[in-house]
Amino acid sequence: MAWPFGQPPARLSGCPARSGGVRACGLPIKISPCALPVLVAGLSCVYSLPVMPQATASALNRFPALRWLSGLAAAVALLALDTLQHQRLTPAPPAAQAVQAAQASFPLAGPLRLLASGALPMPPNTPSAHASSLLAMPGGHAAAVMAFWFAGARESAPDVQIAASQFDRASGSWSPARFVLDRHDLGAALGFAVRRLGNPVAWLDSQGRINLFVVATGLGGWAASRIVHLRQRSGSDLAQLSFAPVQVLPLGWLWNTSFLVRNAPLPLADGGMLLPVHFELGIKYPMALRFDGQGRYLGPQRISARRHVLQPALLPLGPAHWLALMRDQRPVGRIALAQTLDGGRSWQDAPDLALPNPDAAVAVLTLPTGQQLLAHNPLQRGRHGLALSQASDGQHWTQALVLAESGPGAEFSYPALAWADDSLWVSYTDQRRQIAWQRLAVAAP
Repeated sequence: MAWPFGQPPARLSGCPARSGGVRACGLPIKISPCALPVLVAGLSCVYSLPVMPQATASALNRFPALRWLSGLAAAVALLALDTLQHQRLTPAPPAAQAVQAAQASFPLAGPLRLLASGALPMPPNTPSAHASSLLAMPGGHAAAVMAFWFAGARESAPDVQIAASQFDRASGSWSPARFVLDRHDLGAALGFAVRRLGNPVAWLDSQGRINLFVVATGLGGWAASRIVHLRQRSGSDLAQLSFAPVQVLPLGWLWNTSFLVRNAPLPLADGGMLLPVHFELGIKYPMALRFDGQGRYLGPQRISARRHVLQPALLPLGPAHWLALMRDQRPVGRIALAQTLDGGRSWQDAPDLALPNPDAAVAVLTLPTGQQLLAHNPLQRGRHGLALSQASDGQHWTQALVLAESGPGAEFSYPALAWADDSLWVSYTDQRRQIAWQRLAVAAP
């Protein structure tokens, strides 16, 4: 694994997998011995210990803000360093096989064709919505698809909650939206304050329970996020649906911070799944988290050695051959690519796709035909156009249709894809005011 801060100090190279206790802000946490040299360096920087040059210490004493910023930089380095070390000391999950794409009830052929479209219902008096995800439901369920997103006055507002709606098979329409999770109830259940919620992602485990993964923050912005795993507590229908926390995913020693989830999991043949996430404090890199069929967390695997890619979307090409398509944060970026040939035990970076990426999320899906679909913003700058492209090898993409477009300044972003009831379902953020949806057919039955 590439070391993000140059060569690791000698004291880190053979660090044992032990931890020592320390208190930060009055709270007990565990610090790996690997982090202690960096912690000492950071503290010496903040408190002007004799290990630094006198001129530097004098400057920090004269300018308290500079001292604070230096300490913050040391803390960021410490967090990223020990997070990487935590992952190195965590055994990689065993190789897995992806589940085959769901089969259609009739042969599929021909171009995509729009069946229906609109906007998801919004909870009353809710002016903003973002970051939807879709969950295909089994045949016996009242709903074909469930949608989850976060909504409130604006992104990061204190009133933001996780909203949900379902497309009822009987009525052929979306149910009224309702909030299924708020920060106050979640904080009370976890035992610490939650300041904001976002990016819900849902998955059905082998027992048919809805598992929900959300981003939750305390102090700080999204870079101070933790991923919370919740599980369906009651109700098989939206009206009764509620969730109880399982855990904050254990991804790093410093309160498991700076990890975010965004895209749908990759289903595995054993009933488990691979959840794509990313780290984003200072540097940005993607990871895949392995879960078994019961929803138990098994461990992480880093997807890419790059430091500027995030929000991976996982695309299976075969049982053990998978791709990760990733958002690129560079000023002139392209959709980044990594692959595994051994069922997720190891990943390698691959050349970027020949598709621009304006620092925007993507979504992928394999159809029952074996064709792959990619929802993305096909622009070098801006998110005022959203397209659906198709490929047969995951690398050479052709635009199939335009999902939405407008003039510069408009936003159609954060797409999600699902296959249910012989149809392709698409949702995406529309101007941050609502979640738009489309239902597409590949061919008429």
